[in-house]
Amino acid sequence: MQNTLEFAQDSDQQDELSAYRQRFYLPKINGKDALYFTGNSLGLQPKSTREYVQQELDDWAKYGVEGHFEAKNPWVSYHKILSEPFARLVGANREEVVAMNGLSVNLHLMMVSFYQPTSKRTKIICEAKAFPSDQYMLESQVKFHGLKPDDTIIEVYPRDGEHTIREEDILSAIEEIGEELALVFWGGVNYYSGQVFDMAKITEKAHAQGAYVGFDLAHGVGNIELKLHDWNVDFACWCSYKYLNAGPGSISGVFVHQKHDNNSNLPRFAGWWGHDEERRFLMEKNFVPMQGAQGWQLSNAPVFAMAPCKASMDIFDEVGMSRLVSKSKRLTNYMEFVFNDISYRYDNCNLEIITPKEQKYRGCQLSVLCHGQGRSMFDFITKEGVIADWREPNVIRLAPVPLYNSFEDIYQLGQIIEKALS
Repeated sequence: MQNTLEFAQDSDQQDELSAYRQRFYLPKINGKDALYFTGNSLGLQPKSTREYVQQELDDWAKYGVEGHFEAKNPWVSYHKILSEPFARLVGANREEVVAMNGLSVNLHLMMVSFYQPTSKRTKIICEAKAFPSDQYMLESQVKFHGLKPDDTIIEVYPRDGEHTIREEDILSAIEEIGEELALVFWGGVNYYSGQVFDMAKITEKAHAQGAYVGFDLAHGVGNIELKLHDWNVDFACWCSYKYLNAGPGSISGVFVHQKHDNNSNLPRFAGWWGHDEERRFLMEKNFVPMQGAQGWQLSNAPVFAMAPCKASMDIFDEVGMSRLVSKSKRLTNYMEFVFNDISYRYDNCNLEIITPKEQKYRGCQLSVLCHGQGRSMFDFITKEGVIADWREPNVIRLAPVPLYNSFEDIYQLGQIIEKALS
């Protein structure tokens, strides 16, 4: 690799996915396309999104309530349009996934089913520095059961002087808690460091102790390859507005392993859209859940939130996760090379990448500690047209997303950083 414009442009010419960049709107700063590296926070808008939403607006105008059955994409079953593409993204059977609600809402619904503390089993193991919404969700669920969060929630931290969590520390914590363990709830990809965790090993270890296992995959879906069914994960939830480009606050996805389909002892909150669809409109008492993840639905599909997600999922189905992951690795490797080259040549800044170097432990996010610069560096590159993400105390998160980021984006980012240091 070379930190040169020629190398970056040549890499883009050889990239079989480079044309997909033209299918997204790029924000502009100072009249020029921004260098957008925050797809891990909010993905860019596909240019086809307007058409997908307009289709539902037109059908609403044309059919009124009859659009539930007469629309081009009948609203009564609109959520099912997303089941197959979601299943492909997370490595699941079609019946194991459903699109519904928002991420935090779905996590609470899953906790109703999979966190049932007993006199013996009360403990929850989670990662330290989990996303705040996950922390608040766990705290409130524990309090709801009359327990104290400080006594119940066990956080696994990085060791002193380290930025990521060692796998052996996670597994040993599970073993140490043992029969007191009710649930392991973990972020599949840590939002702060970008560390990808071995979800298969965590699941196997927790199941050996008799505990349930769930994952927040907000930073995983559309970023890394997943095999939730094969890994025997009990449940997982994700949003669709980051790597899935479905727009701010858009629909969430849920995975529930098929092994739980016939578990009548598993409690859940019920709503009419999760009721047996053959009898849904009979308006009768006594909830009978649908098979699979659909049985956790509460309300009918929010079509205008799902339409942008459908627009993006059609693009994902064209490309496929294997090709996206392959390009993602090349992009992050190049970004790492550029940062290391700059750090080597400039004495006034060390760009320390705290995201794991090993490929299987990272996706397309690199978190960078800017020793000797900090916030001033971030503010400078922002004014120069870079859209990145600052996290206290001194980390810039950058995600070169394979659907719309280029090698030249990364080279130009490096040039702006060098300009700041000069």
